[in-house]
Amino acid sequence: MTEEFSGLGLAETFRRSGQGTDNRQRRAVIGQFLTPATTAAFAAFMFPQMTGPVRLLDPGAGAGALLGAFLDTHAISMTDATVTAVEIDEAVTAPLRRLQAFYKERGATVEVVTEDFVEWAVPQVVAGRRPFTHAILNPPYKKIKTQSWERQELSRAGIEAVNIYAGFTALALELLEDGGELVAIIPRSFCNGPYYRPFRQFLLDRAALRHIHLFDTRNKAFRDDKVLQEIMIVRLTCGAVQGDVTVTTSADDTFADLEMKTHPFTRIVRPGDHELFIHVPTTANDGPLAELNGVHCSLADLGLTVSTGPVVDFRLKDHLRPMPDDGTAPLLYPGHFRTGNLTWPLPDFRKANAIAINEVTQRWLYPVGAYTVVRRFSAKEERRRVVASVLDPDVLPNGNEWIGIENHLNVFHHDRRGLEPDLARGLAVYLNSTAVDDHLRRFSGHTQVNATCLRNLPYPSLKTLTALGVWHKGGGMAGQGEIDAKVEELAA
Repeated sequence: MTEEFSGLGLAETFRRSGQGTDNRQRRAVIGQFLTPATTAAFAAFMFPQMTGPVRLLDPGAGAGALLGAFLDTHAISMTDATVTAVEIDEAVTAPLRRLQAFYKERGATVEVVTEDFVEWAVPQVVAGRRPFTHAILNPPYKKIKTQSWERQELSRAGIEAVNIYAGFTALALELLEDGGELVAIIPRSFCNGPYYRPFRQFLLDRAALRHIHLFDTRNKAFRDDKVLQEIMIVRLTCGAVQGDVTVTTSADDTFADLEMKTHPFTRIVRPGDHELFIHVPTTANDGPLAELNGVHCSLADLGLTVSTGPVVDFRLKDHLRPMPDDGTAPLLYPGHFRTGNLTWPLPDFRKANAIAINEVTQRWLYPVGAYTVVRRFSAKEERRRVVASVLDPDVLPNGNEWIGIENHLNVFHHDRRGLEPDLARGLAVYLNSTAVDDHLRRFSGHTQVNATCLRNLPYPSLKTLTALGVWHKGGGMAGQGEIDAKVEELAA
């Protein structure tokens, strides 16, 4: 179908003409990223063959690429197709109206609703209306503040969401009839982490996960908008029984190297996983950790805990000190662990090096000891997702009884007390292995490594971890190859 006779082609022409800096910046503010034609066509391809009348919902329709791809792709009578496109952005209503006229000439009905989708959809969900057979969407990506009207409206519909894309997806699913099909282009960040657990529960309670597509290269799915968030495309069937899941991958949005595999659902969401983490296997096996017979313990088995660093500096700013002084404790940030080991204090450090010890701060401090710490955030394109270090108390001056661990670090501890030094070192060696990094990348689509991710990892035994620590103390851990070889040797 040539561009002048293709609804998708019309939408793509507008998208390409609208890539100026001003338009891109304006769309970024509202979390809108227009769907490239190749990605839209693939999303439409993910729907199963359909017969009979189709009632399609396109929330946040943008310039209409997705509805155009849907109508252009599927061999349905245009007279049996009705589309509801909801889009509040006035800058794209003109191309939507053009698509509306284009399809009207071909017998399809496209209704353009110029309202906020949340405001439009919630009353229908509350009233129990489920008027659609299909939904296709590339929702906006924007965090929702706790006290915002969007959060309150979504809550009225029984939906808990921390980002607007989750709210759009949940509402669209609620507006589908049983057996209805939904395809959504959304960030991979919902697959793990505690904040998105209610959203994962919502999806898995109401629909069967049928198909996941993953882009191997993080910055290629929406390259024109410079989107670095890892993007995936999911297909869900409302009210259906869960079965096997198709997983496809491609390096980028050309889909030239498309690979397809089918996996049992138990490989996607592990039985008994209370957090409902969604794993996306990209190979036939479960990755390097599954091949290590000695990696089968939970943190609870080891008697250990991992927590987010308790000191939130902006809440305690009146108690922070640039350098240590009488009545202060060392305050440790990720910047104090740049070499994998503790360097403290740091002169000319842009953060505080110490925190006052008093009745306000005492509850947030840990007793001095050996701990393993992991940075919570990595740069978007950083080679490693997991960066672990050892908090060696011998680096700190004698006489310190307490330490503050800042919120951008995760800390492994034993009931808020330090670990045996060899165990702390061994944990850092294990966490810095390629096997662990690969394992987390399989289901983590964002750059945050939170305590829940680390809590759900499998671990070697205390004996193996301690042996890794003894090796490290003896001069090991010279490079990535040595780390990986030693972990494989001791945990095989």
